[in-house]
Amino acid sequence: MKDTESPDVRAERRAAPKPARIPSGDRLAYSPGEGPIYLDHNATTAPAPEVLREMLDALELAWANPSSTHAAGQRARRLLVDARARVAHFLGCQASELIFTSGATEANHMAVLGALRLTPQRRRLLLSAVEHPGLLALGERLSGEGFTVDLLPVDRQGRIDLQATAALIKSDVALVSVMGANNETGVLMPIPGLAELSHAAGALLHVDATQCPGKQPFDFATLGADLASVSAHKLRGPKGVGALLIKNGLTLPALFSGRQERQRRGGTENLPGIVGFAAACELAAATLGADISHMAALQQQLEAGLKTLAGTHIYGESVPRLPNTCCLRFGTLDSELVLNRLERAGVLASSGAACSAGGTQPSHVLLAMGESAAQARAGIRFSMGPGNTAEEIRELIAIVRRVVGPLLQEQAELLPA
Repeated sequence: MKDTESPDVRAERRAAPKPARIPSGDRLAYSPGEGPIYLDHNATTAPAPEVLREMLDALELAWANPSSTHAAGQRARRLLVDARARVAHFLGCQASELIFTSGATEANHMAVLGALRLTPQRRRLLLSAVEHPGLLALGERLSGEGFTVDLLPVDRQGRIDLQATAALIKSDVALVSVMGANNETGVLMPIPGLAELSHAAGALLHVDATQCPGKQPFDFATLGADLASVSAHKLRGPKGVGALLIKNGLTLPALFSGRQERQRRGGTENLPGIVGFAAACELAAATLGADISHMAALQQQLEAGLKTLAGTHIYGESVPRLPNTCCLRFGTLDSELVLNRLERAGVLASSGAACSAGGTQPSHVLLAMGESAAQARAGIRFSMGPGNTAEEIRELIAIVRRVVGPLLQEQAELLPA
């Protein structure tokens, strides 16, 4: 094709400023002691160096299309097959049960929409009241399309109420979709009981297991679910890649038409991301027992230290939880205020509350657990990773006492006697 760009236009384009790289001083340090204390691992994790190396190798050496029949394409195909086997081994499923996706959100949509299409005569979907906002939004959309969507209640500790669930699961339910572990509180859901109830009614069970792998043993073969969603970036893998696990014998309709992923998810595979996912799975598998013990010790240390502050309330403390998650509130201090103070002191954490132009909105998870609006706006989540240290937790406790202690005192003085 003839180049129609004028010399003046070409010169202007070449002179335009190039996109800037991230300055080294703005990069979040991966290692303890080199930057802020990062305690937001349930939101995302830093990609491990080994993961980055494998991804770079895939980008440089296996960039061909895995669907191509020539030698370069088949080299990429072999890498894809190998990565699928590695991820499947870690998740306790067969390679044939694993569909790679762009992440857990896509996997959740594929599971829910696919299950509803499988049984068009069943028009009900059950979600828990503490699901991720993305899945609750899908439920609202489906309600507008004529489906009945019911929310399973939870108790004061955040666990799904099995007795209430039994009353809701009838023969018109197509799918029960719940978290394996809540992202805000870390509370583990009673999956075996839910599986029994769902299957007795002829319904499928989908588990959003995004928070589980790498923080507790995970085995799809014994989970009891028909479908499960996972995401690589929660266990030191890259963003933009995840998987839907589909029990053998269950064939979901394709979300995207195409021949890839056994014709269930069309589109050229994200091979570097998938390879990075596999590398992250193998890293997690190699240290899982030690990581769980280490994070549980940090959780115990943190909560013991923070409970010395009057007004501290820890959520889900008396039920099984992820070993890395501590969700609490300091009296009814607004989470946005507390998090801003903590960040200025060098601590990165999060809340389940949504921020808007009008202020902080209450966490839907804490509201479902019976908290007041003021209490639900006060929820703070510290979520640890294997790289956090006891020294960091000691420093965090000291920072909280220094930063939050005076705020709690002010709040106590304002309360009526």
